[in-house]
Amino acid sequence: MAECRVEKFKSERERLNEIVMKYAGKGTKRFYAIDSQAYKAGALSAKTKELLGLVGSLVLRCDDCITYHAIRCNEEGVSDEEMEEALHIGLVIGGSITIPHMRRAMECWDELKPDTKSKGK
Repeated sequence: MAECRVEKFKSERERLNEIVMKYAGKGTKRFYAIDSQAYKAGALSAKTKELLGLVGSLVLRCDDCITYHAIRCNEEGVSDEEMEEALHIGLVIGGSITIPHMRRAMECWDELKPDTKSKGK
């Protein structure tokens, strides 16, 4: 069921990150720190940075990253229109090969919307 996709992703990501950190050396820990710092508000808002992360992830066709950034975009208050425009930019840059990933991004986005959660059942 699509209903639990986001929650399943979050728990699996957390579990796997714990395993990575169990073995992580200084370089991996530093990369994780740089990654988390990069998305904090600065000259660009956190919302804008998450949209940029989403577009980059779509172009690179990383479904885990797309899901993560879609969740973060939702948390940062991205509107449906902003989401669609960002994904459109990714489609223009990445071409038609990104369409399957855009479908999954929009499925995730739809699941995150409170008024559409019950429709997936």
